[in-house]
Amino acid sequence: MTTITFVTPPAVAPPGQPDITYAPDFSKYQARKEQRIKTGSLTKELPPGLPQKLTGKLAWEGDTLAKTYDWTYVLNPSQLDEVKLALKHFKSLGLSLGHVSQETFPLPHLHSELRKLSDELHNGHGFFVIRGLPVDEHSREENIIIYAGLSAHIAPKRGRQDSKFEGKPASVTLAHIKDLSGSAQNNVIGSPAYTADKQVFHTDSGDIVSLFALETAAEGGASKLASTWRVYNEIALTRPDLIHTLTQNWDVENFASTEQPYTSRPLMHYQPATKTAPERVILQYARRSFVGFGALPRSPNIPPITEAQAEALDMLHFLGDKFCVDTYFQKGDIQYVNNLALFHARDGFTNAGEKHRHLLRLWLRDPMNAWETAQPLKARWANLYDGVTPESEILPLEPYIRSASNKSR
Repeated sequence: MTTITFVTPPAVAPPGQPDITYAPDFSKYQARKEQRIKTGSLTKELPPGLPQKLTGKLAWEGDTLAKTYDWTYVLNPSQLDEVKLALKHFKSLGLSLGHVSQETFPLPHLHSELRKLSDELHNGHGFFVIRGLPVDEHSREENIIIYAGLSAHIAPKRGRQDSKFEGKPASVTLAHIKDLSGSAQNNVIGSPAYTADKQVFHTDSGDIVSLFALETAAEGGASKLASTWRVYNEIALTRPDLIHTLTQNWDVENFASTEQPYTSRPLMHYQPATKTAPERVILQYARRSFVGFGALPRSPNIPPITEAQAEALDMLHFLGDKFCVDTYFQKGDIQYVNNLALFHARDGFTNAGEKHRHLLRLWLRDPMNAWETAQPLKARWANLYDGVTPESEILPLEPYIRSASNKSR
């Protein structure tokens, strides 16, 4: 099988930026690592209070995970019938798609199973796949209703992925992940989500990221998931200085806003144990926010990243790749991922004939099971989840390039 990697040319680097691009280069990573270690000035102690090692179901390795955890939940015929009845009920109400909820998409028997899956996301291994939905039996709108309806029983709050639609203010809570590249679009695409390129390890925004496969690629496109906790353990053991780097402030570019072009915050957040929750490490970052992608290079008006930060970005990616599990979408699969405890990547892919990879994405939150939001992330989370009303909510039927990934925004 041919491996599809990086097709989009590297974004232009701003002055003073280290030699690093969106596509990780292992030889450059090794050279930078060796050069920094040679200085002899790197601390060998972790930041005060941070653990030497995290334990539990979330600290897994991809090579051995399948021996102890079956992450695929296959819907049986009676459950599929219940989903069809819920779809029929919602359509009978004559409501807009923003009104899909537990109440308007009732699943009296399946609900308890979906609540168990929410617990798996928050307190178990951090991901699962629902399999068996007959995509081809439904229209695009019906598939979106089913996706939002099932998701409402797992995590009822849908997060805002764009704040405008067709030039007007809106709460866009559904995104289409599809290759939209071509001669007319290449000069505006600033995210690999809208290309067939390999996506490096990163997190999305919000508590839970979910993807629904309307169609798979002709070749490639494997989804890669890695445990942030396992990666933390490796860095804490071998390079504690980079835990300092990751828990200090970074200048994170905000491609969606000209009013606030960047914010300063850590990429990694530690939460000590409480009476009701174990200690946790949370990772939130996207590599393109520091190196750019395609038509959206990193702004020269934002301070360049440091050599330590460049090494940390590469170390996250290469350790994610080392410890990840590959999951392969089947048509009709819905993947749910704890976006605070896991990070993810995607192999490049090739479309051909009727096989054009097309995923739908939701950013979700379950108030009943949600982890405490780290203080530096609270403003971003408020922007995601606050003020989303059924009347303002848009779940687009067709793909478009959202503002944060669009140079012409």
